[in-house]
Amino acid sequence: MEILLFFAAIALAAVFFFVRGLHENGRKKRKLRDEIHASFGKPWKREYADEELSGIPGFYMAHRKENQIDDITWNDLGMDQIFFQMNHTYSSAGQEYLYYALRTPALTEEEREELTDLGEKISWFSAHEKEREELQLLFCGLGRSGKYSIYDYLGYLDRLEDRSSAGAIVRDILLLASAGLMAADPPIGMACFFVILFWNMFSYMKQKRETEPYLTSFAYVRRILDFARSLRKTDVPVCGREWEELSALEKKFGRFRHSAVLGMRGSSTAGDPLSILMDYVNMILHLDLICFHSMLKEVRAHLSDIDRMAELIGRTECCLAVASWRASLANGWCSPKLRQTDPAGGALEIEGLYHPLLSEPVKNSIHAGRGVLVTGSNASGKSTFLKSAALCALLAQTVHTCPAESFRGGLYRIFTSMALRDDLESGESYYIVEIRALKRILDAVEADPAPVLCFVDEVLRGTNTVERIAASTQVLKSLHRPGVLCFAATHDIELTRLLEADYDNYHFEEQVEGDDIRFSYQLLPGRAGTRNAIRLLGVIGYDEKIIREADRMAEEFLRTGEWSTGSSSKPAEDAG
Repeated sequence: MEILLFFAAIALAAVFFFVRGLHENGRKKRKLRDEIHASFGKPWKREYADEELSGIPGFYMAHRKENQIDDITWNDLGMDQIFFQMNHTYSSAGQEYLYYALRTPALTEEEREELTDLGEKISWFSAHEKEREELQLLFCGLGRSGKYSIYDYLGYLDRLEDRSSAGAIVRDILLLASAGLMAADPPIGMACFFVILFWNMFSYMKQKRETEPYLTSFAYVRRILDFARSLRKTDVPVCGREWEELSALEKKFGRFRHSAVLGMRGSSTAGDPLSILMDYVNMILHLDLICFHSMLKEVRAHLSDIDRMAELIGRTECCLAVASWRASLANGWCSPKLRQTDPAGGALEIEGLYHPLLSEPVKNSIHAGRGVLVTGSNASGKSTFLKSAALCALLAQTVHTCPAESFRGGLYRIFTSMALRDDLESGESYYIVEIRALKRILDAVEADPAPVLCFVDEVLRGTNTVERIAASTQVLKSLHRPGVLCFAATHDIELTRLLEADYDNYHFEEQVEGDDIRFSYQLLPGRAGTRNAIRLLGVIGYDEKIIREADRMAEEFLRTGEWSTGSSSKPAEDAG
């Protein structure tokens, strides 16, 4: 009777802890679901460790191809900040694909159709909250791969030479045979048994240290397989084709799953007798290493399948992230209307354009059938307008979402030469860096007839006025050709006349109110008629004598075309 009561108490305790575990898991799941619901469409303030940042480009680096966004354009447009603003993902597969998508604009008719499909999925997830949140909950379970990309982990597998389990299997057979030999000849049997036993234990410790780091690769592969299997239970008709493909791919990994039962067991923990026992069994018989070799063989045989699964899964979460980003754009957004492939590129028409990183932006519109030359005073909005237009075109061709009221354009290869700086490591001056950046655009135009959309801020600012204007004129003229649409900003009013046959003139202007200068940030037709560099000296508090003499010199140059420092050197000496 006492024994029955003892076992009953044990059973009740087991049931209690089981029910408590279920309740705790349910509570955590409800809390996570509430967090997912509350975060949709809200700005994300996520912290990124340096190790994680280095892994984000993993999918992109593994899928490099021609005409992706180059580093200069990516940095000019501040695309890291755009990525962080848009990265409403919970898994490594999702955030790595989002990064890849932002660097891979659609350029062909097939890619345009795929982009349209992406846009339709984003819109579907925006409208179906229940299904969206169910998927996001699953992506939380998939999680992140740690400080490295999954492609880093898979790449590590190539460093392992081909492994065979034949030696371990032979030793296991010999160990069992020596145990049987002990019945016939105990001294010889025991001697053989312990020799083989110590041989196994020694070789196990060496091989275990070598294979341990690679188990992380297999762990994320198994999570991808489990995730693909769980998708079968979700009702997401817009992803039906993807779900079927994932299911077919997942079924190829049956042998991997069987091997993972032993090969993926973790180290023993205090109070876990089964794990302790299995550690000793593995040390003696190498069962986990035999399974590891089997898993290694399976993964290497199916690397392309793993890649495809990561792509399908990542693309789906990319849609979820963009849906949340769309909802976070308080100033509105639109789906682009992209023309079919046109060798001439065609006009670019944007209404209500703004930059998504600005909290209170001023919207502008542009209809560009040929090159656009933008002039205006310092800080009037030229650079921001160019970045906004370039970014809008890029987002149209990557995530089918534009920070604008309407967008019509073609499929362009997009290049910029804007936020450049001296290259201290190579010792190149700003001017050398600048002309290299411009040369790459000219080379791209010459090498491929596909349409180009390029943006140049302050053409050749790194050299003297005479050579700058002469060289800038010829560079911009060379970018005026069929299939090329160039937006350029400049302080050099002379360019507006030299290029008026090839470029449409637009400008920004300001209003001076006492000691203050106010900018409207509105794009206006025509060339700029004001300047403010000298006036800004006064606003900052420069000596009035400096400002007065600078104004006089500027007015005299505009009247005569010649520079003069005045009748004496005294003002300059006083200024010094």
